[in-house]
Amino acid sequence: MVVQHNMQAANANRMLNVTTSAQSKSTEKLSSGYRINRAADDAAGLTISEKMRKQIKGLDRASTNA
Repeated sequence: MVVQHNMQAANANRMLNVTTSAQSKSTEKLSSGYRINRAADDAAGLTISEKMRKQIKGLDRASTNA
């Protein structure tokens, strides 16, 4: 029995998976409206963003209560 391997088909399949993954990430960013959706995108930026969101939420509540 001879094992045959089609390298071009394997490379095409790999590139299809890479492209599909990139498209999925882009679609997630577009649909959420955020530049950073998870810590893997930008860990430091996500931390700063979350701190700012909490500050804004606190200030909004303080102005509502005043």
